[in-house]
Amino acid sequence: MRPGINLSFGVAGIANRLDGQSASLFIKPGGHEIPIISGLLSDRRWMAEAMGVEPSQVLERFEHACLEPLPWLETAEPSCQQVVHHEVNLLGQLPIPIHNEHDSGAYITAGLLITRNPHTGVQNVSIHRLQVSGSDRLGALLLPRHTLAYFQESERNNDDLEVAVVVGCDPLTLMASQAIVPIDHDELEIAGALHGRPLSVAKCVTNRIRVPAEAEIVIEGRLLANAREEEGPFGEFPQYYGERAERHVIKVDAITHRQAPMFHTIVGGSLEHLLLGGIPREATMLAHLRRSFPSVRDVHLARGGVCRYHLYIQIEKRSEGEAKNVILGALGGHYDIKHVVVVDTDVDIHTPAEVEWAVATRFQADRDLVLIHESQGSKLDPSTRDGIGSKMGLDATVSLTAPAMRFKRIHVPGEAEVDLTAVAQAAGADWQQLFGKPSNS
Repeated sequence: MRPGINLSFGVAGIANRLDGQSASLFIKPGGHEIPIISGLLSDRRWMAEAMGVEPSQVLERFEHACLEPLPWLETAEPSCQQVVHHEVNLLGQLPIPIHNEHDSGAYITAGLLITRNPHTGVQNVSIHRLQVSGSDRLGALLLPRHTLAYFQESERNNDDLEVAVVVGCDPLTLMASQAIVPIDHDELEIAGALHGRPLSVAKCVTNRIRVPAEAEIVIEGRLLANAREEEGPFGEFPQYYGERAERHVIKVDAITHRQAPMFHTIVGGSLEHLLLGGIPREATMLAHLRRSFPSVRDVHLARGGVCRYHLYIQIEKRSEGEAKNVILGALGGHYDIKHVVVVDTDVDIHTPAEVEWAVATRFQADRDLVLIHESQGSKLDPSTRDGIGSKMGLDATVSLTAPAMRFKRIHVPGEAEVDLTAVAQAAGADWQQLFGKPSNS
């Protein structure tokens, strides 16, 4: 991009226009010396390329890394600490953009927030939206997951929780941060497994957190005990604004970075935002379901369901009622899942029109609908009541007792093998001559 794109909406606007087509590189954004990059993971094929596999193998490869993590190796000379700032000015030292119209200011959106279990020292890696609230202060939305559990344990003793925010790391480490694994599983070890070698890490300058040694930028600090400040609104993955509320606070103690770093930003609600969270969830959900239901062949978190709320499941049906059990298993697999559709193996779950067709022709609400009320859902779903809502499952599979021709899909023999170039009409040919009719002179 030409130098000097505005940090307020300019970076996000261009990144959104190129979303899913190419990554975006911004030189001197807002006049800042550090460039910005966005859109690194806005296509499933790019994620597969980073893993060195075909797109159809991404879920299997990711789940293998979750099951076979590699312990990291510590180095004393990390690239991420070539420059150290103990005097911190977030907006002066980093090109932090404003994304959506009503965002409450500049946000760090692609930062890996790394924390340590205050008892065991085991780390957790996740991504949270981080609002710049002052020169050395960040507001953080912590949802009910592992980071919050670590913080609550520290806060019970009136202790701050050490943190590091890593901005700018390789795609595999980004993906690993989104793994759905039990508490006290260090996602940096999953990153090592994805790389096929232990990840190189370094101890922070001001605390005990270990961070990827090759990272571009590291923000070191503490989640403050007994401190809450206003944060939000912010444009989130459901394509709505997360509301303003009293939320957790990070006090920044230092910023370290490479000699010539790059700042990664993920535009709220972009494909990069959706896929980065969606694909690791798919891998975890597939493994979760297969443990109880060997008939499950594939899963897909649909883009129309913001890669979080709508889950499509393909099964090789073996008994009646099985699809409903699969639905219940899926809804118990992650609280974000809101609507589940189960289909047969002849339906391509990666093509929304195929799933819609199955629902239209194989589903009856009085027989095939599963409804669960007053259940935990996503707090970022604006249709819920502070995260409490209803969940729905649709069994769009064919009954095993249905007559063979009743649900037989139509098919033209040889259609796929037709060579269209051989049968296409020659450009500019007269249709009457093609049919043996004399043309008017």
